[in-house]
Amino acid sequence: MGIGKFAVGLQSYFGSYQTYEEMKKYWWKALCAILLLYTIIGGLLMPVPALEILHETIRNLYFHVTMWFGMLIIFTVSVVYSVKYLNHPHTRYDIIASEAARVGILFGTLGLITGSIWARFTWGEFWSNDPKELCAAIAWLIYLAYFVLRNSFTDLDKRAKVAAVYNIFAFVLLIPILFVIPRMTDSLHPGNGGNPGFNTYDLDNDLRKVFYPAIIGWSLLGVWLLDLRVRLKKIELKQLMHD
Repeated sequence: MGIGKFAVGLQSYFGSYQTYEEMKKYWWKALCAILLLYTIIGGLLMPVPALEILHETIRNLYFHVTMWFGMLIIFTVSVVYSVKYLNHPHTRYDIIASEAARVGILFGTLGLITGSIWARFTWGEFWSNDPKELCAAIAWLIYLAYFVLRNSFTDLDKRAKVAAVYNIFAFVLLIPILFVIPRMTDSLHPGNGGNPGFNTYDLDNDLRKVFYPAIIGWSLLGVWLLDLRVRLKKIELKQLMHD
């Protein structure tokens, strides 16, 4: 009986140890959920500065801007793995690059939608052909073309190589389109055309309390979605190989 109890206790110990190891492995997912919950609650309820024109719409800063931060991080992951694929062709690198671009497109779409809603209440209309809006739309279309290009090839190796080259090209264009060209023209958007950005005149401590955690939260969500997409793609490839 003593040995039996000892065995049960040992099994229970290692079972809890395994659970602890699983928790250590996926701690960032829990952090992601906590930060996004905090972003939603804090973004809607915590105090914000009373600014002319913006008023309560400034809360969209926690969603529109931070989603674009997440988009840029995921697109960076995508281009890094495209470069890795060109140096060492491996299916895994191509999968990560393509799925990261897919997640980046999702965040870009959400960024365009939230930006249009914000523009409606501050500029008077959803779309005003502002240089920043146009450049964002162009960048979005460039990355959509990435998937059109991928789907135009049936040869997997050729598709991966051409897509990797185009992905690098798209990322190189992304920087001037989003951050350089709008600053060279007149724009209603903060930080462009002579308009000061939030970081220079009104990103106060109340905004920072939610803004920075929101960046981390949305970025972690992008990584989480990427992880799920890559695992799903691997399962699909295994099924194709067995068939």
